[in-house]
Amino acid sequence: MPRACVIVLDAVGAGALPDAAEYGDEGSDTLGNVARAVGGLDLPNLEHFGLGNVEALEGCPPQPGAPAVAGRLVERSKGKDTTTGHWELMGIVTPEPMPTYLHGFPFDVIEEFAHRTGRGVLGNKPASGTEIIQELGEEQQRTGKWIVYTSADSVFQVAAHEEAIPLEELYSACEIAREILTGKHAVGRVIARPFVGEPGNYTRTENRHDWSLKPRQPNYLTLARDAGAEVHGVGKIHDVFAGVDIDHSHPTKSNTDGIMKTETLLRELDAGLVFTNLVETDMLWGHRNDPENFHRCLQDFDRRLPDLLEALQPGDLLILTSDHGCDPTTPSTDHSREHALLLAYVAGRNAAGKIHEGEFGDVGATVNAWFKGKSPGKGIPGEPFLTP
Repeated sequence: MPRACVIVLDAVGAGALPDAAEYGDEGSDTLGNVARAVGGLDLPNLEHFGLGNVEALEGCPPQPGAPAVAGRLVERSKGKDTTTGHWELMGIVTPEPMPTYLHGFPFDVIEEFAHRTGRGVLGNKPASGTEIIQELGEEQQRTGKWIVYTSADSVFQVAAHEEAIPLEELYSACEIAREILTGKHAVGRVIARPFVGEPGNYTRTENRHDWSLKPRQPNYLTLARDAGAEVHGVGKIHDVFAGVDIDHSHPTKSNTDGIMKTETLLRELDAGLVFTNLVETDMLWGHRNDPENFHRCLQDFDRRLPDLLEALQPGDLLILTSDHGCDPTTPSTDHSREHALLLAYVAGRNAAGKIHEGEFGDVGATVNAWFKGKSPGKGIPGEPFLTP
């Protein structure tokens, strides 16, 4: 049985999409602008792999004989969020943007949430997650109310101090919010954002949890599973797909943990798909407009790339990609409408610098082809760019 691994480097966009100006993201280029901001990328393993073939990158020149297929992928869906990007990688197009709330959630949503959870609400506005807990954390602890906030993405985020409200109650409240947020208010994700600490020094914990909408079936994960492949979701993959078509979930506490779990699975599994999300480029550094640490986060992955490659067996498929951008050099702290990067490698096979310019769904189509899954029906985009 074949093996494949898809690693999503969250928010590592590769240049503005043609319609980026419609989203306020004209000129965004996460990889390119980070490279310029830090005086050139220092990613020797990714450079050898072919990262400089994706787009022009300061400090990372093109490699004509690179072992990986490289390129950029265009998104068909309307949006620039985690759910939309991950879903389209697996062939699920979102033709209408998921709802966003740039002036906070309507009264009827907040009223029902407060009534059903038995607690009041603070905030109810777009905000940085790190900033709003500093602003409202003390009041949250004192009153026991929820901090509810959103962003330019389709998200309903609920924050609470772990010593003020037990995690189980926070998670239960988020499940209630997910039940409420349907129909015209069907946001992409409800997110629990627990935090700890003291006034003026609050920090978010690793106990975040997401509740996504359920994706449409069939998609490329469905087809791969129908062909006999078990799907292992590492990081927040299980949450992003609401558990649909994910056979085994492997939650992670950090990128380091995610890389270690991915490597372990590649060393131990005889067959199947390992589907990994590495979130820290997005969550810790992109949203905080910190290009230096964004680069350091990529360097952490770069150092471990040889270990992942060494864990591959001959004929294994490895795809590195992204779900959207989050350019830390622009004034915005939100996601940016960008191409996904593509680096794809078959163990034991040198791509000799091949370039592929396609669309997000090509990732899932290639994975499906790897497992010899059935051809997709109409409405599932993508064409395989590598075959076994």
